[in-house]
Amino acid sequence: MCGRYTLTIDPSELMERFNLTSADTVTTPRYNIAPTQNVAVIYDASPPTLSAARWGLIPSWSKDASIGARMINARAETLDEKPAFRSLLKKKRCLIPADGFYEWRKNADDTKTPMRIMLKDGAPFALAGLWDVWKTPEGEWIKTCTIITTSPNALMEQIHNRMPVLLTTEAEADWLNKANDDPGYLKSLLQPYAADKMKAYEVSRRVNAPKNDDPQVIDAVA
Repeated sequence: MCGRYTLTIDPSELMERFNLTSADTVTTPRYNIAPTQNVAVIYDASPPTLSAARWGLIPSWSKDASIGARMINARAETLDEKPAFRSLLKKKRCLIPADGFYEWRKNADDTKTPMRIMLKDGAPFALAGLWDVWKTPEGEWIKTCTIITTSPNALMEQIHNRMPVLLTTEAEADWLNKANDDPGYLKSLLQPYAADKMKAYEVSRRVNAPKNDDPQVIDAVA
């Protein structure tokens, strides 16, 4: 799964990386983004705009918002089979900007070591996501999202049995293109990222607490 990630770059760099000319949300560097928090999202809109959504999908038909905490991830392999995701795959796709994510490596003594995984060059990337809109009992409309996961590459399989889908820059436009509605083609974009372009390093257990959202969280443990 993917339960924490980072987006630490300057907002202007973020806009430039994703060729965005407008934003309807304000971003700041984040070092420990956790489920149920508002996150930066790029929807399949024209022109592409930096927006926001609550992390943890609440399907439009859901009667209870609590389901969102259980739907922070969606498995790429079964997107077109699950009622909560089938229509979203065709109609409501998004990019979730990040520059790293965390996973906990299980050790022989049953302890877990937090690891930060990122591109070797430190560049930001797009996580593949789905989104939906849910109406609260009070009548408020809330946009929510989920991060798609896939099987691990050679680097990640040493840490965990799943990894988020990092879209290649070439696949980003196709993922957002509303003209693409063939589930088979869309699922073909959701591949494990090239392991030789990624790196992982150990970080402090401070990352375990979402309240710790500061630059020291991403420091490497010697």
